[in-house]
Amino acid sequence: MYQIHFDKPIHIHFIGIGGISMSGLAEILLSEGFPVSGSDNKPSPLTEMLTEKGAVIKYGQRKENITNDIDLVVYTSAIHPDNPEFLAVQEKGLPSLTRAELLGQMMRQYKTPIAVSGTHGKTTTTAMISDILLQAGTDPTLSIGGILKSIGGNYRVGGSEYFVTEACEYTNSFLSFFPKIGIILNVQEDHLDFFKDLADIRNSFHSFAKLLPEDGCLIINGEIENYEGLTEGTACPVVTFGMGSEFDYYPTDISYDGTGKLSFTCHGPGGFTLPVTLGMPGDHNISNALSAIALSHRLNLAGSAVCEALSLFKGTDRRFDYKGQIAGVTVIDDYAHHPTEIKATLQMVSHYPHKRLWCVFQPHTYSRTKSFLSEFAQVLSGAQHVVLADIFAARETDTLGISSRDLQREITSLGGDCHYFSTFDEIENFLLENCTAGDLLITMGAGDVHKIGENLLGI
Repeated sequence: MYQIHFDKPIHIHFIGIGGISMSGLAEILLSEGFPVSGSDNKPSPLTEMLTEKGAVIKYGQRKENITNDIDLVVYTSAIHPDNPEFLAVQEKGLPSLTRAELLGQMMRQYKTPIAVSGTHGKTTTTAMISDILLQAGTDPTLSIGGILKSIGGNYRVGGSEYFVTEACEYTNSFLSFFPKIGIILNVQEDHLDFFKDLADIRNSFHSFAKLLPEDGCLIINGEIENYEGLTEGTACPVVTFGMGSEFDYYPTDISYDGTGKLSFTCHGPGGFTLPVTLGMPGDHNISNALSAIALSHRLNLAGSAVCEALSLFKGTDRRFDYKGQIAGVTVIDDYAHHPTEIKATLQMVSHYPHKRLWCVFQPHTYSRTKSFLSEFAQVLSGAQHVVLADIFAARETDTLGISSRDLQREITSLGGDCHYFSTFDEIENFLLENCTAGDLLITMGAGDVHKIGENLLGI
């Protein structure tokens, strides 16, 4: 495999440079003096930012973009074999790496690379850890799968030993990484367009755990069923966290204030205790915070810095993200696109002041919708009013015979109030006619459903 070195900059070309992760990696390399070029389908704030930093970006992917001065090409799993730039790379015999392989190579440039994995919560927890390290003055390098509000972006180039990134299991991409400290937040069924079943997913996480070196550490949610099966054969120490005192790190004295803000006391090995208040709501964020605290304790970071960072933490864009108010209706946007994530988000709402809840949900991919149809219906039927948009196809085409109307029928059969509209305009008009002052409106999904709330707010 091609190996990059920060002390030997080369010209690197990114096919699909505008993605949230690809853009962050490109920016890190630009800061290290690498000539960077790339291509994408259309301009975006991320590509414009990269251009300002010195990247040369072409819009439209053509074989002519692969010029003779390129030393290495990076691409994502979304690039198809018949992509004209990808074909040109093969014809020229240029070295190439996947996005995950490049990220793995970059991790090797740091003494303490930290990788946050799990079916859910990766971005939020990576952001928590990032804010803690920043508050503690450690000057970390960060690569996050969302926009971290405290830095106004999805990357940060630091000058210390710490490199923090989230580690996604899809297509086994995190098996290309070289972490010293790994976190496993949870392991559940997802991405069934790639994995065969839960056993296949568990095998992938087990392989991830075995990447960690003897002088590293695995921090894992002890509430994962048979978590020992995931840690078997690992060379490094294993630290657990969870909601009970049988785990290495656990909470007591959980309480909520009038806005749903959480407080608890974290307990850890050797009599360790830390009083914590979280800046964002949600019971699931207790678990996320426990993993971040366990990591901080292992790194010997000051407890005061940990507490300060967590109390100020506001998450990343699209994670229970307050967008504004219109006619007394509060608009929130959330990235939840799996039944477990939706359940967690709706649980947050129970501690958030509101009169009625309107949940606008956009299913993400046909395969996920088909695999979890009954589970989606079960959790969404817990909302007072549900409005469904068409399925966001993402990387898929409609070959499975599933639609949002199928989900509407399932929710209605459970007694839920559910409406379906084929366009965003129809959804927006329906909400304007039916939402009243004091209501809470959540747009939810991993696609472009956030535009509905933004259109209503005029932002």
